[in-house]
Amino acid sequence: MRRLLLALTAVSSLGGCVQTKQYADLQFTPPQGDYRLLVLRPDVSVGSVTTGGVVEQRADWTEAARTAIVTALRNQQGGRGGQLFIAERRSSVPGADAETVAELERLNFAVDQAIAEHKYGGQYLPTKRRMGLDYTLGEDAIAFGRKTGFDYMLFLHAEDQVASTGRVAMQILGVAGCFIGFCAPSGGSGQLAYASLVNLRSGEVVWFNVLQTGSQIPGMGFGDIRTQAGADQMVERLLGRMKPGREAARAAGLRQ
Repeated sequence: MRRLLLALTAVSSLGGCVQTKQYADLQFTPPQGDYRLLVLRPDVSVGSVTTGGVVEQRADWTEAARTAIVTALRNQQGGRGGQLFIAERRSSVPGADAETVAELERLNFAVDQAIAEHKYGGQYLPTKRRMGLDYTLGEDAIAFGRKTGFDYMLFLHAEDQVASTGRVAMQILGVAGCFIGFCAPSGGSGQLAYASLVNLRSGEVVWFNVLQTGSQIPGMGFGDIRTQAGADQMVERLLGRMKPGREAARAAGLRQ
């Protein structure tokens, strides 16, 4: 997980900002019609940034955020016309056992890591330049789709770091100190989320997006995913506008 997050952090900047950067298979068009979408249990982590800058994970905050994100996913994806199933536990996927789901999660994580390193982290592969996405989960994903009847599978990771009162005070001190020639360490609240969509008929990862928010400004936030409003905002930013692949967009006369 550490290597993946470090690669994805490359899309961030030091000021207050919200950034997304998505890639798609060249022929990808966003799912529409009577498709079946499986969303696996979101991987969520929420922590408090202490005065000293250490992130302390909070299980209660994490569970509140996951519940809000699941509701946001259900509302947003359910409004797109497809048949949506959100598996809040590995054992709840119809037609599949928990170990099979776990294996696909591990496989997808490895592929997501490769995408992050080669698309976002600057470690470009010469054979994949100008190819959009060209990554696959292989026959295991195809077999899973045939067995369960789902057309697509969506993976989502989200993490939020909430600056404590002491940390905000330290940031204020740091900003004030810059005027007299000494800047205390800064860095506070921020979110990182990414999602990948797998076509279970081909096994390919057909769409991938990263959402990064961050601020060095004391007290600035970008929506608290522990609340429903904040989770709705994050999910919309991450999944609200799926862009088609370059060749699909060209064929449809769309501008990228």
